[in-house]
Amino acid sequence: MDLKYKIEISWSDEDQLYVAYVADLPGCMAHGETYRAALNSIEEAMHFWIDTARDMGRKIPTPKSVLA
Repeated sequence: MDLKYKIEISWSDEDQLYVAYVADLPGCMAHGETYRAALNSIEEAMHFWIDTARDMGRKIPTPKSVLA
């Protein structure tokens, strides 16, 4: 599955972790102790989000391009 969604990753001083989320997939969030760990976690979360939405018969949002 080709994931073309915008991923935002930022450092959380409060949690002392990198926090990642995908705005196009409501509630799709993950975290990691490193930037790379947060990226890996959000990619897994995206797959899970999409698979779950499909299983429930929900529409999968079209990725929005930052450049569009």
